[in-house]
Amino acid sequence: MKNFKLIFMLAVAVGLAGCQSKVQYGDATEVETVNENFGSADLQAITAKMVDSMLTFPPIVAMTVNDRPIMFVDKIKNKTSEHIDTESVTDSISNKLLRSGKFRFIDMTKVDSVRKQLDYQNNAGMVDPSTAISFGRQIGAQYMLYGNLSSIVKQSGSTKDVYYKMTMRLMDLETGLIEWSDEKEIRKVKSKSFLGL
Repeated sequence: MKNFKLIFMLAVAVGLAGCQSKVQYGDATEVETVNENFGSADLQAITAKMVDSMLTFPPIVAMTVNDRPIMFVDKIKNKTSEHIDTESVTDSISNKLLRSGKFRFIDMTKVDSVRKQLDYQNNAGMVDPSTAISFGRQIGAQYMLYGNLSSIVKQSGSTKDVYYKMTMRLMDLETGLIEWSDEKEIRKVKSKSFLGL
């Protein structure tokens, strides 16, 4: 019996020693299906849908023919039960819109930093007044882009169904009118086999 235990423990030790982890690069645009949670493929699908929808919407096309409107993007609100980095979604959408050459952006996340720098330039007595940027010279945004990411999760037995919906709107700040709106839906279903695998 002792020999059997010893052989068993040796076999387990050899088996564990043979299990080595391996790290390799993958395709960042490939659909990942590790689990049913919000992932990189979902972020990419949402970004592509929202940017393409906005840039091809006839009133937006007309608005950007001879002008590059100035907008700010409000952080996407996470209304799901998951911890989702909606700042990444916000960044991806604003980057794609900026790279389209159709819009200019104001980064509202840096307003406090800019204010501190301008205060330093104008009031610290350490910056040549002829090179200091004066207060009140920034250009205001004309439009605000904002959105919500929500989800509905249902589970029945070994099946889990997760539905995500991303809604975005573009508001004219002067009139309060919504100039564009769209949504992207994603559904993921996870089923466990009889063995729980």
